[in-house]
Amino acid sequence: MPLDHILLLALVQGFTEFLPISSSAHLILMPKLFGFVDQGLAFDISLHLGSLGAVMLYFREDIAAMLSALLHPSAEDDKSVEERRLAIQIIIATIPIVIAGFIVKKVLELELRSASIIAAATIGFGLLLWWADATSKRIKTQHDMNWRGALLIGMSQILAIIPGTSRSGITMTTGLMLGFNRETAARFSFLLSIPTILMSGAVIVLEILKGGVALNWGGMAIGALLSFAAAYACIKLFLKYIERMGMTVFVIYRLLLGAAILTLMS
Repeated sequence: MPLDHILLLALVQGFTEFLPISSSAHLILMPKLFGFVDQGLAFDISLHLGSLGAVMLYFREDIAAMLSALLHPSAEDDKSVEERRLAIQIIIATIPIVIAGFIVKKVLELELRSASIIAAATIGFGLLLWWADATSKRIKTQHDMNWRGALLIGMSQILAIIPGTSRSGITMTTGLMLGFNRETAARFSFLLSIPTILMSGAVIVLEILKGGVALNWGGMAIGALLSFAAAYACIKLFLKYIERMGMTVFVIYRLLLGAAILTLMS
């Protein structure tokens, strides 16, 4: 891959992974829009792993606290109990996508990368995000999360298998529908992305290595590093401003993007 293609795709991935606008849809559309060869799942995974590094670095203290609470179940202070609850909720929310991923993985690779599906998901789930943000009471915080809410958010994440849905978008939408404020919905979505990206990436990496496909390791490394930097900046800014700015700007973007896809790809 030419360096300019690598840089473009890495920036797009980094800036869109944690915004409710679907990074996978953008990665699929870039080659179609700019006329270069599809970069393939291997390169996409390298970019996602860069984003994974960013979210793990940003939430490193939360991750450490959750792991400590799980490894020391006898600790009963308030902080340990709260961190243990959060860790268990993340585990519960991850289970549905693990099960669904094995069932529909081949469909994802072969059937769901068409422009019409991406456009429909981009517009449809964008409107659902607008409705959820407009009607939600947005009064609940992380302290109000229970296993049922975590499971519902995790189940909604299955829909992100459809490119254009947006993993972060659909999980934030569900969080808002459950009455959580924007920051809590976004924070839980970002934490949930860690095991999700880690496991899906590991499965595909193992398959690629078994297949003996020649890979551009240098290009993948550059892409991962740039994706890491862009994703870290995006997470920091998003969590800082989302409670005030709301979701409307992302909904408008999704509607315009969907319309552009239908126009350009028809």
